[in-house]
Amino acid sequence: MHAVRLYAFGAAENLTYEQVEDPVPGPGQVRIAVAAAGVHLLDAALRAGHRGPLPEPPALPTVPGREIAGVVDALGDGADELWLGRRVVAHLGFAPGGYAERAVASVDRVHEIPANLDFAAAVAMIGTGRTALGIVRCAEPGPDDVVVVPAAAGGIGTLLVQYARNAGATVIGLAGGPAKTARVRANGADLAFDYTDGSWPAKVRAHLGGRPATLVYDGVGGEAARQAVDLLGRGGRHLVFGWSAEGIGEGRGYAVEGVSESVLGPEMLRRAGGLRALELRALAEAAHGRLRPAVTRFPLAEAAAAHRALENRGTIGKVVLEP
Repeated sequence: MHAVRLYAFGAAENLTYEQVEDPVPGPGQVRIAVAAAGVHLLDAALRAGHRGPLPEPPALPTVPGREIAGVVDALGDGADELWLGRRVVAHLGFAPGGYAERAVASVDRVHEIPANLDFAAAVAMIGTGRTALGIVRCAEPGPDDVVVVPAAAGGIGTLLVQYARNAGATVIGLAGGPAKTARVRANGADLAFDYTDGSWPAKVRAHLGGRPATLVYDGVGGEAARQAVDLLGRGGRHLVFGWSAEGIGEGRGYAVEGVSESVLGPEMLRRAGGLRALELRALAEAAHGRLRPAVTRFPLAEAAAAHRALENRGTIGKVVLEP
């Protein structure tokens, strides 16, 4: 089979597409013929040599990738034969191996894909979808809220915009450039602005007629998030779940008087209902059409290009590799 391997930490060009041995499922595992593999900003950080939330960087060489969907084509000892031939999706946790034509997963991490979801959408929901639902569990929007989403064209931001609109909130989405802001508007945001245009906060205030924002879902940090937080009134909520504009894990909060700031980490996400329960709910929300993930697709052989595009903010929604 073909897989993408990393032999040395560094630039995206260090990702090598090559032929490797097929993995063999161990006890309690299934092997999946991969049809879609998710690419996460954390993958890029680990590739560059950052530890992120791991106790230590991954051992090299490694096949990156932690989110996969495809068809079960082999079983390890103890795995139920009913899994064979099923369309499934799995989040591998911190165990890599997803950027490949075949990968193994423990049965307790596998979900059957609803019939009306394709593989790429299932991959988006198993990781990005569960995170979005964990975020809203910690700060539920309602019809009286004015919600600001600073990275509204990204994988999580796309789903947060939809969720908040479904809840009846007024939604303001920020994105970089006219193409992305057009997508945010088409996704259901009441207002969509290019955060590189410094006049956007004044335009929001004018549109709202003095009404303050009440909730900021902040996954980027940086100047756009600071400006968004300044729109919050007393009693507003600022939920932080990432700092991609300032570097992975650089928790640079910015307090505003009268605003509650919460920083969402892995433990808080688990307390928001448990990872597997969030995964099941995410898949169900997509299957019923209430949440619709956006996807940017790359061939598996172009994993390096996918990483570069993600790091340079050249993608919309979830980035997916397809063998």
